[in-house]
Amino acid sequence: MRFRIIVQGMPLFTYLKGMPVFLKEYGKIRRQASASRESFPFGKFFPCIQEKDQESGVIAEHYFYQDLYVARKVFQNNPVRHVDIGSRIDGFVAHVATFREIEVLDVRDLHLGIPNIRFTRANLASKDFSLIDYCDSLSCLHSLEHFGLGRYGDPVNYDGHLVGWEHMFRMLKKGGKFYFSVPIGDQRIEFNAHRIFSVSYLLGLMEKRYDIDSFAYINDVQEFIADAVFDEAAIRENFGCRYGCGIFEMTKR
Repeated sequence: MRFRIIVQGMPLFTYLKGMPVFLKEYGKIRRQASASRESFPFGKFFPCIQEKDQESGVIAEHYFYQDLYVARKVFQNNPVRHVDIGSRIDGFVAHVATFREIEVLDVRDLHLGIPNIRFTRANLASKDFSLIDYCDSLSCLHSLEHFGLGRYGDPVNYDGHLVGWEHMFRMLKKGGKFYFSVPIGDQRIEFNAHRIFSVSYLLGLMEKRYDIDSFAYINDVQEFIADAVFDEAAIRENFGCRYGCGIFEMTKR
């Protein structure tokens, strides 16, 4: 088991490696300040070490492609009622809210009032959740892998993802669309961050319940592959992913 020490959102090695340059440049700007007539006082240190070696417009892992791809499908299908379960408010949910109303259910509170977003606090990993035939369109993007791991204040439950999966099936009307994504790779729990699902396991969950309309994935080097084809080798090898993202568009039977 490997542990990484994180300092201000970055690995300790990256932080220590970047500090000499940071301190050198800080000394330089302090000298410049003493010779200037401008009035920008210095506040607390806020080291941003990693950006020097990154490309312009860094794309958030998995989310950028996934959120745009699924939002476009919701726009094209134009459902009567679309409900989202735990996807990113500042990503997918915001994209959809630009062109239609979206209902959001999440285990955490949302106190912001945002146009076109109707929010309800709910725990889909709870056995008391009771919405049935509620919507004709449903999304759960990069969310189910967290159910039952306690990361977001929910009770720890080893089978929490199965409880949530059952509730989502019951929420969706027959013939409704389900947009779903989770990390794919060798099946495992990396506690308490997330689960990673094997493709064969996911297909077993979907079997007899959904028709898969399309499958896309993001591989380990952040390449987006649309309209991927299921074959035995790809399924067995999880499309070559150790920590990828599988994105399913499905119709409830």
